[in-house]
Formats: sequence, structure tokens, C-alpha cells
Amino acid sequence: MTPLLADMTTTMRALNAGLSMEGVTMYLFWLSTVAMGAGAIYFWLQRKTVQVQYQTAMTVAGIICAVAAFHYWRMSAIYLEGVASLFGPDGQRIAGATIQQFPTAYRYIDWLITVPLLVMEFPLLLNLGKKGAELFKGLVFWSLVMLVTAWVAEESPTGSQQWWTWYVVSCGSWLYIVYMLFTKVTEAMESAPASIQQSLKAMRLFVTIGWVIYPIGFIMALAGPNGESWREVCYNVADVINKVFFGLVCYQGVKGLGERA
Repeated sequence: MTPLLADMTTTMRALNAGLSMEGVTMYLFWLSTVAMGAGAIYFWLQRKTVQVQYQTAMTVAGIICAVAAFHYWRMSAIYLEGVASLFGPDGQRIAGATIQQFPTAYRYIDWLITVPLLVMEFPLLLNLGKKGAELFKGLVFWSLVMLVTAWVAEESPTGSQQWWTWYVVSCGSWLYIVYMLFTKVTEAMESAPASIQQSLKAMRLFVTIGWVIYPIGFIMALAGPNGESWREVCYNVADVINKVFFGLVCYQGVKGLGERA
């Protein structure tokens, strides 16, 4: 059987999931892949329409979505194989079958690249130059601490003391990022143009409120047989909101300054 036919067979078996929990999760993976890819293309196309000093911010927004689109394409394939394994050749669900493998490693590899880039957008919009180096380093450092400790928690036995300990450390790192946004970023943006200030305030809410979905999704692993699929749903929805829409808000602020000179 050729690889193409094998892929088609796997997809056809996975489609038997319909609107079950696994099926909806699979469709969300596909939707997220397309959304991220469209976001990357859009931000790169708009790059030349903004003032020169803010073009890097648009480039970064596109890179975030492009990296996420690639990883979502890979995660979709992994999850699809898991869904296909639930069904026999006759299309009937195998009694007691569950998905054994989730694309956790790919997800954290994606976040280790895209989340530091997301928080970089704050000093980029503030256009502080060398003055923003300390803010840049602080946001990137604590975002990496948040992600590494969350990954350690994910790889720990679910519900164990180690699982909870690293989860709390990760959440604490996220809260420190929020603290930095409401102190150092707030102070720095007082001299920024009005449209940039509006975007920064909205972007700050993405990190403060939008990122809440991640710790909620994390503890979904405790929610019984479908817990890990619920976790993937939470993560997929959160990623589209916090990458594509985050970038759109960033672009809106820059665009509000007028066309490039």
C-alpha cells in the first residue's frame, strides 16, 4: 500500500468519529492549522503597509502563526492516527479503545518558540530600542520558566504531588509575567501613541485572561476518559485566540498610526 493510500485509509477510519469528543477535537486541530496559516500570510502581506519602525512587530506576528501552523499540521497527523486506532476496518468502534498518544511534545516545542515571540511584541510595540532590553529579557525568561515547568508537570504522573508542584510553579511564572505587564509595560507605554496604548492594553488582557485557558486545560487531564481530549480542545481554542487574534490587535494599533511614510 502506498503512503498516500495509507494516509487516506487512516483519514477515512478517523472520520468515523463524527461529532464524538475525539471527532470534534480532530476537526479543531484542522481548523487551527488553517487559521494559523492564514494568520501568517495576512500579517506578512500587511507588513509593508505599516510604519518602518513597526514592521518587525508584524514580521514576528507572522512568524508566530507560521511556526504554529507547521506544528499544528504535525499535531493533527498524530491525533488523527490516534482517532483512527479507535476503529476497526469495518468502521465500527473497538470496544474499550482509547487514544494512547497525544501530541504533547510537539505542543511544547511550539510554545517554547512562539510564546517568547508573543511577549516580545510588547517591547517591539513600545519601540524602546536598547532601553527595552531589560523588559525583553525579563518577559522572555519568565515565559521560558513557565513553559519548562509546565512541560515537566505534563510529563509527571497525572494528579501526583510532582504534577501539582510544577503546575503551581508554572502558574506562578505566568502571574509574574502579568505583574510585569501591569507595572513595567504600563509605565513604559505612557509616552506611546494612543493607538499603540490601546493595543498594548488589549494585548495585556490576552495574557491576563486569554492565558487562563491553559491552566484550565491542563487540569482537564483529571476529567475522566475524555479529559485529555478536553485538554486538547482548550489548548487549540486558546492558541488561535492568543496567536491570531493577538496579532490582529497588535496590527490594529500599528495601523492606527497611519500608512508608512
